[in-house]
Amino acid sequence: MAESDLLARIAVGQDGVVTTAQALAAGLSRDRIRYLCRSGRWVRVARGCFVPRPEMGDLALRRARIRAAVTSLGPQAFVVLDTAAELHRIGGLRPTSAIHVSVPADRPRPQRPADPDLVVHQISVAPADVAEVGGLPVTTPVRTLADVLLRVDRYPAVCALDSALNRQLVTVADLSMIPALLAGRRGAVAARAHLAEADGRAQSPLETRARLRCVDGGVPPDVLQLEVRDDDGYLLGIGDLGWRKARVIAEADGQGPHRTPQAVYEDRTRQNRLVNAGWRILRFTWSDTLRPDYIPETVKAALRPR
Repeated sequence: MAESDLLARIAVGQDGVVTTAQALAAGLSRDRIRYLCRSGRWVRVARGCFVPRPEMGDLALRRARIRAAVTSLGPQAFVVLDTAAELHRIGGLRPTSAIHVSVPADRPRPQRPADPDLVVHQISVAPADVAEVGGLPVTTPVRTLADVLLRVDRYPAVCALDSALNRQLVTVADLSMIPALLAGRRGAVAARAHLAEADGRAQSPLETRARLRCVDGGVPPDVLQLEVRDDDGYLLGIGDLGWRKARVIAEADGQGPHRTPQAVYEDRTRQNRLVNAGWRILRFTWSDTLRPDYIPETVKAALRPR
């Protein structure tokens, strides 16, 4: 088998990453490895870790960099914090290029990681707090949430909790274990308060942020994912946030799901059915959630008797 074919097969099972040791075992010399990197045919993503296919997409390269970071720190390293949430696909946290990896507390922490985005921690966890995601050691969803809650503000904290619940990565019972993981740690009081606001019915971080703006503005919705049916029981539509008595629905319009032509057509058809049934429809975007007063004031105006 040719060297390139062997390394390609190795890389496929490792998110596109090969190590120096694997390249040497396949017959490449160190000079050859250096040449491949200088020529741009390989990309060095961490100390002793390379990607032989630099043309891979951004998401694949990101995954390769995470794997390389863990590999470069040794067999006891594991992914933590925002990067663990990323691998679990927990939404709501601010995007970052940082890669958070922990080594055991009794190991020396590297002072200058090869990757400038690599942040090395020394977090003590129980063996049961580490699982595998795609072959990578990662803190479990519950432990990841506990660690993240201590480091972020209320809005991203509740967004992450809602996302994990909605994706069924955790249950409400699982969340009851988080206070024990927070005990004695800085920020535990605020983090426990965030737990009380979690609601897995929110289907996106945008819905969570809109709900929190309404709560803060004194107009919390009566229900999430409100089903509206006609007299025959036919489903007219489902509203993200609902105020049943006033017959008001607020929709959170994210860029992804609501921007395709088919989605726009379906949204308009559904809105027309709801309006004809006597409901008022409000629509909010991510930028609206950045203005503390806009969403609650708009909702208050809609709730006033006409």
